[in-house]
Amino acid sequence: MIDLLGIGARTPVGLTAPASAAAIRAGISRLREFAFATMRGEPLIIGADARLKDALQGPARMVELATSAVAEALADFAPGAVPECELWLALPEQRPGFDDHAAATVARASADAARQRGFRTRATIGGRGHAGVMQCVRRILAVEDAERLHVVVGVDSYCDDECLVWLEQARRLAQDGVRGGFTPGEAAGCLVLGRRRLGALLKRRPLATISGAGVHQETQLRDSDAGSFGLAMSKAVLDAAAGLDLPAHAADAVYCDINGERYRSEEWGLFATRAHAALRSLQYQTFCGSIGDVGAAFGAIASIAAAQSFARGYARGPRALVMAGSDSSTRGAMFLHDPRLEGRP
Repeated sequence: MIDLLGIGARTPVGLTAPASAAAIRAGISRLREFAFATMRGEPLIIGADARLKDALQGPARMVELATSAVAEALADFAPGAVPECELWLALPEQRPGFDDHAAATVARASADAARQRGFRTRATIGGRGHAGVMQCVRRILAVEDAERLHVVVGVDSYCDDECLVWLEQARRLAQDGVRGGFTPGEAAGCLVLGRRRLGALLKRRPLATISGAGVHQETQLRDSDAGSFGLAMSKAVLDAAAGLDLPAHAADAVYCDINGERYRSEEWGLFATRAHAALRSLQYQTFCGSIGDVGAAFGAIASIAAAQSFARGYARGPRALVMAGSDSSTRGAMFLHDPRLEGRP
């Protein structure tokens, strides 16, 4: 179990975490025409940061997004109280326009942003793709050091010519003539995590408590003739719920990265039949209509949305489930709890 002690975010609908969560809740959309022409010569609709020039390409955009989120999340922490922190990166999986060199560049820039706040840190790429943040959290939960501060950064941007051409050729972009395409987006989210003892020393009231995270690998991938049966996602969610009394402690709200692609929607249906005890209802929240598919940033942005719902008093209940599936095979999930809940969780 670990507490969420600080947050930061940069999204197309907000320059900070609270502003982004409020705008997403209000249904504000910042999907717009991007400076990219499809093979038909038509403009493409993308969830893009209005303050970044369209000419700026994916990895460079991720640096701007990630450093903004890190600076916000650490702004209220005194570096003298916790001189060292562990920086964990959830980055896109390898794809056209994003290779190992690009990943190293984003990781280095994120670490530099933490150092500018006075923290000594090292950066570890702890997860990839939509489920990357859950991979990071799962590793953090296994760390025994109760006095170490952990900073998780999830960042992604599909606003890159090479990436968009690749997606269009694979018929995955939402456009005329494509069934089940998705709208690309971009965002960065930052979660500052620490054990309860550390939070007390820092005099930080937790925004949420993460009780567990689960990660599994799906064998029935996108190109499978049968499609996904939801096995890996079911295992990931039930692992995240280990220690909870299901169905009494089922999730009151679910944040899922479903983006309109048929494969993931079918997976959700089969997952729900296997792990229904972990769900209070079959409703879920997604951000695609507001900021597009934000890839590796999803887990952090969803956690921020859940934490803000607790803090602002509009949560459906004291427990939230964040779940996502990376393109390759990784499925991840984690349970967040309202820290004001008596007898947590």
